[in-house]
Amino acid sequence: MRKNYLISLITLVIVWSCSGDFNETFKTVFKYNEAANITSLDPAFARDQSLIWADNQLFNGLVQLNDKLEILPSVAASWDISADALTYTFHLRRDVLFHESPAFKDNKTRRVVASDFVYSFKRITNPKVASPGAWIFNNVWSSDGNYAFEAPDDSTFRITLKQPFPPFLRLLSMQYCSVVPKEAIEYFGSSFRSNPVGTGPFYLKLWKEGVKMVFLKNPRYFEFENNQRLPYLDAVAITFVADKQSAFLEFMKGKLDFMSGIDPSYKDEVLTREGKLKPKYENRLRLVTLPYLNTEYLGFMVDPSREATKGNPLLDRRVRQAINYAFDRGKMIRFLRNNIGTPGFYGITPCGLPSFDSTHIYYSYDPEKARKLLSAAGYPRGIGLPAITLTSTSDYLDICKYIQFQVAEIGIEMKIETSPPAAVKEMKAQGKLAFFRASWIADYPDAENYLSLFYSRNFCPQGPNYTHFSNKAFDGLYEKSLSEVNDSLRYHYYRQMEEIMMNEAPVVVLYYDQVLRFVGKNVSGIGINPMNLLTLKRARKG
Repeated sequence: MRKNYLISLITLVIVWSCSGDFNETFKTVFKYNEAANITSLDPAFARDQSLIWADNQLFNGLVQLNDKLEILPSVAASWDISADALTYTFHLRRDVLFHESPAFKDNKTRRVVASDFVYSFKRITNPKVASPGAWIFNNVWSSDGNYAFEAPDDSTFRITLKQPFPPFLRLLSMQYCSVVPKEAIEYFGSSFRSNPVGTGPFYLKLWKEGVKMVFLKNPRYFEFENNQRLPYLDAVAITFVADKQSAFLEFMKGKLDFMSGIDPSYKDEVLTREGKLKPKYENRLRLVTLPYLNTEYLGFMVDPSREATKGNPLLDRRVRQAINYAFDRGKMIRFLRNNIGTPGFYGITPCGLPSFDSTHIYYSYDPEKARKLLSAAGYPRGIGLPAITLTSTSDYLDICKYIQFQVAEIGIEMKIETSPPAAVKEMKAQGKLAFFRASWIADYPDAENYLSLFYSRNFCPQGPNYTHFSNKAFDGLYEKSLSEVNDSLRYHYYRQMEEIMMNEAPVVVLYYDQVLRFVGKNVSGIGINPMNLLTLKRARKG
């Protein structure tokens, strides 16, 4: 143990010493730690938050989202949508350049043209690339594998869909949809992951894998603010210290400028029970919070044909509803999460989306109603009810034990099994769990992303319907909403779908998460958004 400690200490000294040397070279360096590591800087594989954050500094797509989740131009200066909502025509800027790279030989760089988007999007859909973002283009018209991506000229890019899909522009804001040059992919091959060539406000200068990554300011970046070219920072330095407590201590010493989220091991040191920054840190830090598009829930497999559900009392809707009423979400949030998050009274759609409905409470704490439901299901006071097993990861054990204690009060015996995250994820995806803890972080900011979890054609393992919920009325409304371009009417369909699903109770919504950011007092302009996207092009330090 002593040996491992010394190795960790030496590693930290090396990492932070490097930070100091680097900081002397440039005026403004924004520093943060990425405990989850970064495995690739190829946007085709931007699946995890650590990769998405890094790629967001290096690449651009056709469109982007602001902190209010509004769609803004990026490489596309403007766009038109046809009357039938099937054809999207993008008009590209003429001043967007790729980062300098040996892939361009003597020219060093070149302008982005429409054919670059044709190439980039076809690359995402290429089975040989195996990009996890290929699903984005499932609704794009195709024939024999040829997708309807067209470039009539250098400044015009066109996409044709099979059927209308109102959230499509939001899909295009994902990092998967970044533009990359064909020359760089061919020049670097598989090593493009560590030699990214994008158009973003920063470019890669250094990557010592597992230790440090450095981005430098792109002097040719195309976006301006108040007649000043972005970005304002000279550089971004990312370290990869896996121990969150060590990184937290470095942040407190001022050696890091930013920290996202908070580990349970030190949350009580920094936050009050009400989720506010403790007074002793107010002169050094700023705490910024916002609803996060992440819903934490418990899921029930409701498909009687599955092996996991044979003889399981959870197939009875009344038992599932009883569990929903049997525990106090408000106390859970306050005492286990220091008020970080909103109790899950409403539905699967989280706070932060425009279709979120805070007027309709589906399940609040009502143990008497829970007892009545159990009796109606044939289990008065829980008599005759077999023990049920909840599968979770160890990092949610405190919440699971809290629920276990509370449901026992109405006569439900609940056992808890913990497994590694990868194992839980695999068993859930294969439909092998009868009762499990899960979460859904939005891929794109539209409630359809959450409601798709309950569409019958999305049964796992092919899709994300891990509960195998199936309801004809729900499916009909879901399909109807896909072709509705009027937001108000589409949101009306969403709420109808939510009501059907929540009454059937294939899930227990626990809470809606919050984005939690700690920032040094000398840092500004980072912004905060419900997607928890890190955008540094407007960040200032000093």
